Parts: sequence; C-alpha cells; structure tokens
Amino acid sequence: MKNASTYLLIGLCFIILSSCSSIKVVSDYDKNANFDTYKSFAFYKAGIDKAEINDLDKRRILRAIETELLAKGFTKSENPDLLVSIFTQSREEINVYNNNGPYGYGWGWSPWYWNNYNTTVSTSTEGILYIDLIDAERKELIWQGKGTGYLSENRESKIEIINEFVKEILAKYPPEIKE
Repeated sequence: MKNASTYLLIGLCFIILSSCSSIKVVSDYDKNANFDTYKSFAFYKAGIDKAEINDLDKRRILRAIETELLAKGFTKSENPDLLVSIFTQSREEINVYNNNGPYGYGWGWSPWYWNNYNTTVSTSTEGILYIDLIDAERKELIWQGKGTGYLSENRESKIEIINEFVKEILAKYPPEIKE
C-alpha cells in the first residue's frame, strides 16, 4: 500500500510540474522531409521583415533562435540548409470580474447587501510566435512551431518570456517521426 501511495504522489507531482509552463506549443512538419540532412541555417530576411513587431523584440527573438539552434548543433552559414523565418500575432484580452456576493464581507446578513458590487477590470496581451523552418534549396516550409502565451511590458520579463517562448517551441524540433 505504501508503494502505491508513493507512486501516486510522484505521478501527481509530475503532472503538476509539467503543467506549470504558461506557454502552449504545437508544431507541424512535412512528413517527407529528412531532418537529419539539415545542419546549417540563416535567417530569411524577406519573411522576418514582414513580422509586425518592434525591432528590439525582433532582434531578441532572432538572438534566442540563434542560441537554441547553435545549442542543437547547427551552424550559421551564408549557404544554409535551412532558412528561419518568424511571424507574430497579438491579441488584447479584457477580463471583467464581478464580485456580487450576497452576504457582503463575512458570514450572515450584511447591511450593505444591495451595494456589495465590486467590479475589477484587467487587461492582458496574448502573443503568438511562429517559427518557420524552410528548406533553402526547395524554398518549401518543412517545419513550423507555434507558441502561445501572455506577454509583459516589463523589459526584463519580456526578455525572459521571449527566451522561454523560443526554447519551448524549438524543443519540438526535430520532430519525433513515428512510422
């Protein structure tokens, strides 16, 4: 019985820890691409220039991508196997919370029963980052990763969030191809 409860506790901890990431990531790929042949990369300027994001954040994203690809064993090249492009989207969310508790602040009847309406309004920005990997020779998209999460206006937090977005997205590359 003690072993069963230990395994249950370990499993519960694993589920809790694995769900802590605030970024949702999905990826898609060309099932006919041979991902083992791609060893070098360069940034696809024409695609990156279309990304609707300020230049500071664009450079932060590109630096994070470069760091992750170099860590995966890729080399940056003038004659690359892969071209890297990005695309971004954002959406402002407005959250309205109505606290219309019938009993006020405490148990039982409240003299402020009819005036106990607290409304809180908050906003947040949900950002989406797409990272596209394009076969440089064929000029065809072979892999796309997409990360969705909440953004920050704070400079230091923004840098951390960008790095986390890129790391989480590129963790899906190369894809696990199941035959």
